[in-house]
Amino acid sequence: MKQNKLKPWIRSLTFLSALLLVLVLFFPIWKIELTAPQYPEGLALQIFAGKLGGDVEIINGLNHYIGMRTLHANDFIEFTILPYCIIFFAVLVFVTAISNRKSMLYFTTVLFVAFCIVAMFDFWRWEYNYGHNLNSEAPIRVPGMAYQPPLLGYKQLLNFGAFSIPDIGGWVFIAAAVLLVLCMSFQIIISKKEKKLL
Repeated sequence: MKQNKLKPWIRSLTFLSALLLVLVLFFPIWKIELTAPQYPEGLALQIFAGKLGGDVEIINGLNHYIGMRTLHANDFIEFTILPYCIIFFAVLVFVTAISNRKSMLYFTTVLFVAFCIVAMFDFWRWEYNYGHNLNSEAPIRVPGMAYQPPLLGYKQLLNFGAFSIPDIGGWVFIAAAVLLVLCMSFQIIISKKEKKLL
């Protein structure tokens, strides 16, 4: 039974990962910054777990000219589901630390990484739909032009530069994921070494 226990320091880091996930709920997870000559101070769209923030109304006004749909949190089921997903994983990681079992840590980490991959794909799909499904009667139409922001990094969209990166909550989320993966990896390495000594 003892062989299935977590190392104390790995268990402590697992608790920390759970705490970090709770903090994600209170900060913006992602941001898309827009720069253009007519907006030297820049514009920003902030994406929280359950809402949109930043210069949403100004960006919606600009999107109208190129035929993009306006952004409203109520139009996205993700803003309803995501807070509960984060709470679920925060509780699951906490329970994993409480249970003090290696098998539980492995299960939780793999499930969480899978969730991260699905979430990033969903975000890319969301950007793709908004950047490609344009109103054919928009005032500004450029044949063959799409306005999908980058998933990560910089992209030029007409006279606007779009820069997409994690915000505070996103970096905290990444830190929680990295901690979990490291905990699992170190526990696997330690367990293999212990087996060799037996």
